[in-house]
Amino acid sequence: MTLNSPESLLQLYALASASKPTTSNPSDHPIYTAELMREVGLKCIGFNGVPRTINCLNAFRDGLPTDIQSALAERKPRRMLGRENVDDVLDRGHGLWNSIYAPFSTKLIKKLASSHPDLPVHIVESEYGALFSDPAQSAPLGANVGRVLTSVVAVACLRAQTGVGPQVLSHVFGLRKAVEGETVEEDVEGGKWLASDEGSEWLLKKVDEVVGAIGGGFAGGYGELKAKL
Repeated sequence: MTLNSPESLLQLYALASASKPTTSNPSDHPIYTAELMREVGLKCIGFNGVPRTINCLNAFRDGLPTDIQSALAERKPRRMLGRENVDDVLDRGHGLWNSIYAPFSTKLIKKLASSHPDLPVHIVESEYGALFSDPAQSAPLGANVGRVLTSVVAVACLRAQTGVGPQVLSHVFGLRKAVEGETVEEDVEGGKWLASDEGSEWLLKKVDEVVGAIGGGFAGGYGELKAKL
């Protein structure tokens, strides 16, 4: 998504779908894989911007098998705002923000506001509330991205860019907080390992490998981040 490579998305989907066993578990179904991938793609808006997400998700849909396209076409929006849910969305946004940036969440809000008073408002309410946090209504087949994977998405998107080392580091620590404390996300396969020193280093290196294979370049700044982990 970050490298604007729709063809790679479709290859990834083919690989993930082909490796699924034939079971009654919804997460083993090819539609689940497509649902999860496009939910991740939607969240990439907050890290990559709207144009690349539109481009990639359009091409992703067009390249899927026709039966998968038909199933996805039946889905209804889950993030529409109304009087009945706006407070819940705001609560989710502030909750997710605090879970990632505590104990510096308030300090960071003030720093962002010094650049523009509406900057933290948009980030927390529109990005963290309406986009990054999963809606109250579960995704079809349970294909919610969840707290741990959302942090993985953040690290991957930001790592694949350049010049945003501090944000990468913040979300690496945000990933650790997703598996620590009182409000952890349970039963996420590999989640605790990814949040460890070894797992975080592996994650960064794998993103670099993808950037090198698809983009022909290197994300940069790895040595500095490695020293801080």
